Amino acid sequence: MINGSTNVVGLIGHPVEHSFSPSMHNAAFKKLGLDYAYVPFNVFPDNLKSAILGAKALNIVGFNVTIPHKINVMKYLDKLDPIAKLIGAVNTIDFKEMKGYNTDGIGCIKAIEEVTSIKDKNVVVAGAGGASRAISFYLAKENPQSINILNRNVKKAELLVRDVKSSKLTDNINFDSIDKIASYVNDADILIDTTPVGMSPHINDESIVKSEDMHSDLVVNDIVYNPNETVLLNEAIKAGATPVYGIKMLLYQGAESFEIWTGKEAPVDVMEKTLRKTLNL
Repeated sequence: MINGSTNVVGLIGHPVEHSFSPSMHNAAFKKLGLDYAYVPFNVFPDNLKSAILGAKALNIVGFNVTIPHKINVMKYLDKLDPIAKLIGAVNTIDFKEMKGYNTDGIGCIKAIEEVTSIKDKNVVVAGAGGASRAISFYLAKENPQSINILNRNVKKAELLVRDVKSSKLTDNINFDSIDKIASYVNDADILIDTTPVGMSPHINDESIVKSEDMHSDLVVNDIVYNPNETVLLNEAIKAGATPVYGIKMLLYQGAESFEIWTGKEAPVDVMEKTLRKTLNL
């Protein structure tokens, strides 16, 4: 029931019609009996400032933020969570404090930590875009043995490594060309693919790593969640490696946002069940 006391949260982006967040969050609110409703809002870039000011005036509790607003929205907020400031992008807003957070990286970390600890591990990250940036800062906080950022545009990887090093979170981070990924994976404990390779509709892309270059102790996380089993994860399974599916990052970043807004522990099991149903898994 929607009434005068209902707390409104939502998603702003352009476009937003294909988002899986409304069903996931509304199922969680229902499970806990919370008087909240999650609504997606299609906000054109030119309207971003007025959308944020309008949301505050309307007593909206919080927003998730997606493409193309994650960077520009920061200028309209009063506070930034320290790691969101380092990342330089926001995907969650708490209007109580007009504060921005980035839960993308923690979503990835929690997904991987379902199967292994990151501490003292050798981690390879493929890609150096926005998702890689969010994940790399969170990885650095977990005290891995090493982080290697591999990208087609090596300069972009170098700049990301420089930024992470300047944060003082770790010095054990390096960069290289993604063409050398097979040799890095040979010595890695964890591989995280942040590239769009294999994302629907390009499900028949060539995997960035073949099964023969993986080993059975490797944990392989592909942040792509459509399809659920990407070409990379298919190769990982063939190699006897442990797959971590992209849906898990989507789940845990959403759970983190839920807890920021409500102060309640997210019902992760209900959220995951709803996501799987929405994705026909």
